[in-house]
Order: sequence, then structure tokens, then C-alpha cells
Amino acid sequence: MANLLALTNAYPILSLKPGERLIETGEALGELYVLVSGQLVVERDGVEIARINEPGTLIGEMSVLLGADHSATVTALTPVEVRHIDDGLRWLETNPLAAIHVAALACQRLDATSALLVQLKKDAGAGREETFLERLFSTITGAETRP
Repeated sequence: MANLLALTNAYPILSLKPGERLIETGEALGELYVLVSGQLVVERDGVEIARINEPGTLIGEMSVLLGADHSATVTALTPVEVRHIDDGLRWLETNPLAAIHVAALACQRLDATSALLVQLKKDAGAGREETFLERLFSTITGAETRP
């Protein structure tokens, strides 16, 4: 798979101090970032949903690909360096290796999420009224649920 650090070698580095925000919920600037070093925390509605510390991790792709505002805030936990791509969509359109990387990343996340939902649905048991988790499962998978 494409190494995003190598693919973004020519892009400028943005440095953050601990506590500085890289991305704010509700913004939609079309930018992408690739982590060079440090650790970031991702929070949605005040809940921590991820920590990013793997160099080469892409940040901001959901907003760029969906053409929507950022759904989470990303904040530096340590000193952070990221490569900064101003026009993320154009970069993906002109860089097929990067686009394939993003598609694989999205598929990995969807696979992990659907596996978790399946386990939650199994744990919830059967033979009851439709629960929130069952409605969520059917929404993500497009499958009909049966009480």
C-alpha cells in the first residue's frame, strides 16, 4: 500500500503544541493532514473516539470525501508535526495511490465497525422489540431487521 509520508514529502509541515487544535468540529476547509510525529486525540461531542500516533496516518479525509463539515475535533496531546495539504480533494483526484489508500482505510474502518455491531447484536439477544443497536445495524448494513 502507498506510504502517505512518501507521497506527501513535498508538502509543508505544520507544527502544533500540546493543546492546540488541528481540526475543529463544524469546519469544512477541504484540508488533509498526514501525521509525521506526535500524538493527537479525536473527540466527537466531547467523547474521545480515537488517539492517533502512527506516522503516516491521514487526518481529515471524511470531511473532504463527504463534502461535509468535520464531525470531530482533533487536538495535539504532545508536540505534533503534520504534513498539510490545502486542497485535499484535488490531491486525491490527481494521486491514485493516495486515493486507493484512503479507500482501503475506509473499508478497514467499516469492516471493524460492522464486526463490532454484529457482536453487539448477538450480545443483545433475539426475540425482542427492535433495539437501538438493531436499528443502527440495519442502517449501516442496509439490511432489514426482524423482531
